Amino acid sequence: MDTQDTPDFDGLEDTPEPERVQVVSFWIGREEYAVDVLSVREINRLMAITHVPNTVEEVLGVVNLRGTIIPVVDLRSWFRLGESGFRPQNRIVVIEVNGRMLGCVVEQVNEVLRIDPNIVVSPGAVVNGAEAEFISGVARLNDRLLMMLDVDRVLEEAEGPLAQMAA
Repeated sequence: MDTQDTPDFDGLEDTPEPERVQVVSFWIGREEYAVDVLSVREINRLMAITHVPNTVEEVLGVVNLRGTIIPVVDLRSWFRLGESGFRPQNRIVVIEVNGRMLGCVVEQVNEVLRIDPNIVVSPGAVVNGAEAEFISGVARLNDRLLMMLDVDRVLEEAEGPLAQMAA
């Protein structure tokens, strides 16, 4: 093979594409949120939630998921965005971190996305209100902003009211 027949690759680098993070996006109120897909155990249709007396209003109760009792919170209420007013498109996103599980009622699950972690910026002045402490970053995707939910922080905050349920 003649050297003239080989393609010229000058200027092309063998640079790997940046690692992408897979996230599940969903709606709470008018905002779109996302969590790392690795922390999502499953997504379920709204099911019968057993109310537990003497809990804070954000804790809706518990569900029996194939023999495992999981506490369920209403993120809309948690973020002080009003009550959900449950509809058929509501879902329970079951998150699990370090063996701790929590069901989070969201208004609608949107999609699973692969995003470049470099587009996630500090929430800074973009996020305020009751949910600000639960947001780890904001991802800008074209004309969309995704609020990246800090599931560790949500679980940590939920442990107080959930401990009251166990008492």
